[in-house]
Amino acid sequence: MNPRIAKVKATDNFNLELTFTNGEVKIFDVKPYLTKGLFNELRDEKVFNSVKCVLGSIQWINGLDLCPDTLYEESVPYVMTQGARHKAQGTRHKTQDTRKRR
Repeated sequence: MNPRIAKVKATDNFNLELTFTNGEVKIFDVKPYLTKGLFNELRDEKVFNSVKCVLGSIQWINGLDLCPDTLYEESVPYVMTQGARHKAQGTRHKTQDTRKRR
């Protein structure tokens, strides 16, 4: 059995940042679903951003949901972008530089 959803966050470009019960963080692309039946309602940003965790899976305000196994198997590992990594490192180096000056 695959891990279940512990936390979900709607991000840009119809992606979901998923944190699973095993600690993995993955990205699920919802775009391929947006042309299928009721899922086209998720094109509305307000509806898409309403996603929340429900019983180890996810659900939107309109009642749509996705199987947690599908979410796990079809998502990709979250990788910090190069820009975010540099920004985080820059903040850390700034603190170190401040300490050296004192």
